[in-house]
Amino acid sequence: MKRIAVIGYGVIGKRVADAINLQDDMKLSGVCDIISDWRIQNAVRKEYDIYAATQEAADKMKSEGISVKGNMQEILNKSDLVVDCTPKKIAAQNVAIYKKQNIKFILHGGEKHETTGHSFSAENNYESALNRDATRVVSCNTTSILRTLTALKRADLLDYARGTLLRRATDPWESHLGGIMNTMVPEKDIPSHQGPDAKSVDPDLDVITAAVKVPETLSHMHYWNVKLKKQATKEEVLNALKTSSRIKLIQYDQGLVSNNTIKEMFLDMGRPWGDMYEVALWEDMLKVQGDELFYAYIVDNQAIVIPETIDAIRALTGIETDGAKSIAKTNESLGIH
Repeated sequence: MKRIAVIGYGVIGKRVADAINLQDDMKLSGVCDIISDWRIQNAVRKEYDIYAATQEAADKMKSEGISVKGNMQEILNKSDLVVDCTPKKIAAQNVAIYKKQNIKFILHGGEKHETTGHSFSAENNYESALNRDATRVVSCNTTSILRTLTALKRADLLDYARGTLLRRATDPWESHLGGIMNTMVPEKDIPSHQGPDAKSVDPDLDVITAAVKVPETLSHMHYWNVKLKKQATKEEVLNALKTSSRIKLIQYDQGLVSNNTIKEMFLDMGRPWGDMYEVALWEDMLKVQGDELFYAYIVDNQAIVIPETIDAIRALTGIETDGAKSIAKTNESLGIH
């Protein structure tokens, strides 16, 4: 069984660790960080092996009563692959360590495509990641773009797509540290980076995005205008979107009128942290006019990349060569139905 290390136990790292722990074809070898506060103490409560990224961190952890299994080198020595969930740019610095160790590694969307030479989205390019040394699971917004546009492309409906993204200001747990209030901050460039990022996975996509940061923290919201290859019915479009198991069609007229009501639904479903691994797309808002398609959806920035990461582990290690089988296995483990 492949042993997987998680470096960085923050918003993404803790979710990746829990997801690995749910799989029966891989094993969590431990988590490694520099923190010694309540965050890593929760990992201790879950009986995960704790490793310290630096000697200073190890000393601090021990002073807080945390049992430290070893340092970063030691967790790499006993692992087959590492998932780096450290903050933006730190992961890029760690790449040299992973390459020297000759260990496979996965980065996330905060890093550049060139850092790994491959970007990953399970429903789009699983097979191209098989047995590679490294990949980058694209960002939350880019993941949502790829899932929706890939579904339309599979049905031979997609000509080109133009999207406007309302981006959350910061992660919920960091709301006291930063973010914005009483304003909106547009991203300077059009296209914003998400469109070109999607093309790092699928260069054939004709997609342009614009983005604005808004004063809330729960999730992102997207509005899309898609030019279809031909005139289509709403039913044809919905059937195409339903080919993705990671798009959840929701109904505005059932009270799901906002990102907070959607979050509440997932909390009531018993998902850890109320996590929404799927793209929540409003079925009754979706409109088709001739060869134009309009729709909107919500993206859980803390959760959407978790199933993608599990699939990327399987692809890089060769545990599963069939992308559809990996996706189904991951979905089952995380309660995606």
